[in-house]
Amino acid sequence: MHDGCAGDFNSGMDVINKLRTMGFGEQPMPAPLNINCENCQTTFSMETFESSCPSCGMVYGVTPCHAHDADSVCAAGVGV
Repeated sequence: MHDGCAGDFNSGMDVINKLRTMGFGEQPMPAPLNINCENCQTTFSMETFESSCPSCGMVYGVTPCHAHDADSVCAAGVGV
């Protein structure tokens, strides 16, 4: 079942799993977000709802409903 924007996620991996289940992970975001990687401090442009840091491979995800807000981007782990 799809929860729309009301989905409740406990971790970054929950966000990634939801994106992958719904088929949104590789879709382009409405506007790219500049993300500062919490693992290696590299700044990169997040252009799809699921993206990886080009330096260390930390995977990040954000739901389409929150794609306008960099504070809603969640780290899920390196190489997940």
